[in-house]
Amino acid sequence: MNFVVIGGDAAGMSAASRARRTVPEMRITVIEKTRDVSFSACGMPYNIADPTRPMDDLIVRQADAFQKQGIDMMMGHTAQQIDRNNRTVTGVTESGKPFAVSYDSLLIATGASPFAPDIPGVGLPGVMVLKHLEDGRRIKSFIQKKTVSKVVIIGMGYIAMEMAEALHSRNIQVSMIKPRPALLPWMNDQLSSVVLKELESKGVSLYPGVAVHRIEQAADGLMVHCGQIDLEADMVLVATGVLPNSRMADEAGLETGISQSISTDRNLRTSDPAIYAAGDCADAFHVVTGKKTWIPLALRANRAGWAAADNICGKPVELPGIVGTAVFKVFDLEVARTGLSIQEAGDAGFSPVEVVIKSRSRAHAHPGSSDILVHMLGDRSSGRLLGVQMVGREGVSHRINAPAVALHTHMTVADFTQMDLAYAPPFGPVWDPLLTAANQLVKKL
Repeated sequence: MNFVVIGGDAAGMSAASRARRTVPEMRITVIEKTRDVSFSACGMPYNIADPTRPMDDLIVRQADAFQKQGIDMMMGHTAQQIDRNNRTVTGVTESGKPFAVSYDSLLIATGASPFAPDIPGVGLPGVMVLKHLEDGRRIKSFIQKKTVSKVVIIGMGYIAMEMAEALHSRNIQVSMIKPRPALLPWMNDQLSSVVLKELESKGVSLYPGVAVHRIEQAADGLMVHCGQIDLEADMVLVATGVLPNSRMADEAGLETGISQSISTDRNLRTSDPAIYAAGDCADAFHVVTGKKTWIPLALRANRAGWAAADNICGKPVELPGIVGTAVFKVFDLEVARTGLSIQEAGDAGFSPVEVVIKSRSRAHAHPGSSDILVHMLGDRSSGRLLGVQMVGREGVSHRINAPAVALHTHMTVADFTQMDLAYAPPFGPVWDPLLTAANQLVKKL
């Protein structure tokens, strides 16, 4: 059996390794257009913050390690077309030489690419994106070779905020700009204002609700023109989100769905039974709504790669779905979410009721205690827990896992109030902030 994987990062290499362990005699081929596989993309902002660390520290396993497992690693090969009738993948090498690979089962794990806004000048030298390891190398090299003192970040999402901190740590002045007025459109206003104040307290200049008209080369670097505001920069980072790499699947006639991600069933199978898709290029079912969603996250990519391989190897596996649990760091703040925002809940047909509470990260009077804000959302009709958001200086990143588990089990808010959560003064009050929020939300429900 020939198992071919297009894409050599989280989903692709998880699938290839899993298949090799499960069916040792299977012929496995991975087609990867770059020279990097199996790397920690999420660690790039933190690596960029440290000028002494090489970017290659983020490589989990080198390609030759997979080659030694008997996986044929076709590095520097760009897949271009899938011929479903003849079950072949064709493309070109780095030198432009054509190639063709036959498959019995195919996994598309092509990931996502940075969204390129329609702004004149985004292709100029010094205008960067951050998605792949080579992007990280390029940014780090640019900072080290050129005297970079000012950076404009277009966007205010996860990567933008992590990069603001990374650049600030290297004594670089950061300005952040986006056309929409909300800092984080999914976040409750009270929690969002805490994040905004944290950024401003570190000297980050924020320009929400301001559109970028064009980027031009200037005598000393770049100029970002925004109508009434012009921002000077030595470097511009475009961090306006990502889009699934689904073009090849679409051209092959495979079904696509939300955000043009590749449509899959719970077995990761596409509309062609011989073809699977996993990772940032593919959709998923949302556990809370039961509907399709597209939330590109690392754990899902790895888990989906495993599941796709199991199904291909004759071990049927269904994935129940995701709840969109995410956490990121903004200077001294931890920011986390799981489940739905109030707008998402309304759009999904729920009758959302929300509460925001302020509690403490440790027990009363225990040294080092700081504020934690919790936003909790429930459904008035069923009482179900729908989502949680949290912001604080400590105790947020792992606390969010409790409501994530509750969402996976379709727990009601009343059920959540009875959760037996751990207590000790250095780690939280007797009434954990999550329990306080749930008790208050039950009253409103």
